[in-house]
Amino acid sequence: MKKYNSILKYIFVMIAALVIAGCVHDDKYNEPNLDGYQCADLTATMTLTQLRAKYTTTSFTFPDNSTDIVEGYVSSTDETGNIYKTIYIQDKPENPTQGFVISVDAVSTYTNYPQGSKVYIKLAGLSLGTYGGVVQLGVKNGTETAATSVSRIPEKLVPAKIFRSCSVRANIVPKIMTSLQMVSANDQYIGCLIQMDNAEFDSRILCTNYAPNGVTVDRLIRDNSTATTRVVRNSGYASFANQILPSGNGKFVGIYSKFNSTYQMYINKATDLEMTKFPRLDGIASNPCEYSDNGLTQKTVAEVKQLVTSPLTLITGDFVLKAKVIANDKSANLFKYIYVEDATGGIRINIDKADMFNDPRFVVGKEVYVKLKNLYVGAVNGEIQLGVPFSGAVGRIAEADVYKYFFDSKKAITAVTATEKAITQFTMADVGRWVKIKDLQFIAGDLEKVYASGAVTNRTLEDCSGNKVLLRTSNFADFAGQVIESGKGDVYGVLSIFNGTYQLWITDVLGADLDDPRCDGSVYTPLPVLYSDGFAAGGFSSDWTAVNVAGTQVWNTSSQGNGTNYYAVMSAPLGNAANEDWLISKSVSLVGKTKAAVNFISDVRYGGNALQVYATENYTGNPATTTWVLLPAALDTNNAAFGDWVSSGNVDLSAFLGKNVRIAFKYTSTSAAAATWEIDDFKIKGQ
Repeated sequence: MKKYNSILKYIFVMIAALVIAGCVHDDKYNEPNLDGYQCADLTATMTLTQLRAKYTTTSFTFPDNSTDIVEGYVSSTDETGNIYKTIYIQDKPENPTQGFVISVDAVSTYTNYPQGSKVYIKLAGLSLGTYGGVVQLGVKNGTETAATSVSRIPEKLVPAKIFRSCSVRANIVPKIMTSLQMVSANDQYIGCLIQMDNAEFDSRILCTNYAPNGVTVDRLIRDNSTATTRVVRNSGYASFANQILPSGNGKFVGIYSKFNSTYQMYINKATDLEMTKFPRLDGIASNPCEYSDNGLTQKTVAEVKQLVTSPLTLITGDFVLKAKVIANDKSANLFKYIYVEDATGGIRINIDKADMFNDPRFVVGKEVYVKLKNLYVGAVNGEIQLGVPFSGAVGRIAEADVYKYFFDSKKAITAVTATEKAITQFTMADVGRWVKIKDLQFIAGDLEKVYASGAVTNRTLEDCSGNKVLLRTSNFADFAGQVIESGKGDVYGVLSIFNGTYQLWITDVLGADLDDPRCDGSVYTPLPVLYSDGFAAGGFSSDWTAVNVAGTQVWNTSSQGNGTNYYAVMSAPLGNAANEDWLISKSVSLVGKTKAAVNFISDVRYGGNALQVYATENYTGNPATTTWVLLPAALDTNNAAFGDWVSSGNVDLSAFLGKNVRIAFKYTSTSAAAATWEIDDFKIKGQ
């Protein structure tokens, strides 16, 4: 029963943390009520330094009958939710000489062991081990994956092992440390409360929040002792997570820690930080996160586009653009750019920053203020964009400069409203807008394909009059590997243009939620599989014939780089060699079928001839004397990397209906170029 209570308690704390993160704007809390909780004043038998010395190269467990006791002062608090299932202690409340980490399977430990509490730990049955190279106190329960590791002390065991002094509660005075002193020679201070003076957060993260909701992130910080930055690790469940990082210079206070070779710190409370002084070490003279309209002239998107006089037009006026973010990189379909829109139109802004969706300024539905002076505007492949110069065109604004141009409007997030358009109505004024196009379907040739594989991929959408528009999807999009829907419906996305061709970018699969019957009233049903081979067992069965015409290399199977999943592979040696090799399938009957297709996936590496895919109804046993029909199968084109498998789509076999058909893969290479080709998930379908 206690196990379930612990789980419910954890769930409650996480929900409470999320609620607090959205509502609390400071971290002032009442002192916990300690009445009635077990306390004891014991006698320590060893120091924290002596405890640390017990660990050498493997875990150490104190005997169950051990009478050893260690004492320390709690340097941390999990009151704000930034520290999780860990109690940090140090040997003295001021000028400590040793810190330590206690791993506990419990939350809200501050209610029983508030910061400054003197605690005694009975060591019998407890174990010393490491996590991330840091020695910590826990238990051995048999689930550990390494001889050096330990597990958390169970919640029900904590009161029997850790006792708060009934009489001593101290004020923890942070130990002054510089970034330069954060080296292995000072690892004894891990777990101590420290203070960095003249500290400031890296300019690349100015005006962002401590952490996105539910996401733990590293924020870089430095002082004047060295140019080397250190890490402040913030939890997305902390009550202060959605607050903006302090943008000035000053005092940083946190728990000193380390993960492997990376020194990092944990904030107890955001109010421990006093970082408001300007100028900063990097020369920033005033708070860059404060926005004022003074001296600025507002421009609309349409007016910004009208500023273009060349591929690179410098904006010299003191202008500001106020527009709503309509698309960002949350699904990874867009990469290092966003689209914003106002009543007059939309525009792409290029920013050299990853995970912009976690930045409160760039959340979809948020109005952002963009100071335009010293930015550039120009057409890139026909689309007007905002950014800075790169190779003669508009490139990305440096991450370190983001704070100079982008400001949080502090307005509430509102829904993005799509502009309804038909394909035949597209104009340049629509480029950059969030649009809705009614009653679209993917063309028949794209059905059963995934959105993207191997590279940025174009699929084609059409309306019921046959008008077409490209849907462009990055192979890094989180929905790239999903099969496109085969029905008809409304499509939502950003309209862009590339050298005169309009194209759409959706930000998730709901942008193309096509559930209605197709334009002709039909409901597409995937063709049944007549024959398939995934080469799963390795080697070729009697269903396949490998024919070597030239060269010493032959078709084979392999699972290299693919776990236990085998595939067919053909390649010449790295030194290149001339080869001609065929891999020919068994004969499959299409008698009585009215539709038929072949489908497979391919992967290519290194430069060389393209693989050729053929079909025949009269294989003679010799490829040279057989009549072959070349099939227009889609093949992988990215020869720079393995693993980016591309679907061929359903390659039509209508010419072989009523006949028996074989499919062949022809590989050729030369002494100058020899690619590696891989084939998998082979299927012949028909009905």
